[in-house]
Amino acid sequence: MEHRISKRILGKLGLLVYKRGLPVATGQIRDASPRGLFIATNYTDLQLNQTVELEICFPGRKESAFRRLKAHVVRKSDKGVGLDFEGEENDGLTISALLSWLYKHNHVVSYFPPIRQNVSS
Repeated sequence: MEHRISKRILGKLGLLVYKRGLPVATGQIRDASPRGLFIATNYTDLQLNQTVELEICFPGRKESAFRRLKAHVVRKSDKGVGLDFEGEENDGLTISALLSWLYKHNHVVSYFPPIRQNVSS
């Protein structure tokens, strides 16, 4: 049985995953709470307790739409990774803005397009 301290907000929002300051993967937020989030990604080179940076773009915003958050990996699955904000220095306003955006825009948004592979016949 799963015990959550805070309620998860479902939503879909594209993001970039950074390791050591370099972008390494794209992903999509599937749910989030004030303490963390789950991102769907096919990138597998993430380890438990590893710290990553997430670059999020809020489409439709006029002010600085790009925001960054730090999180550490707490769960891995074949569908993505669970990340926790606790223990990382983050702007609480950015987390609040993310939750608010997800709540208001509960539909698919893919700002960062998936990486396309050329398939030759």
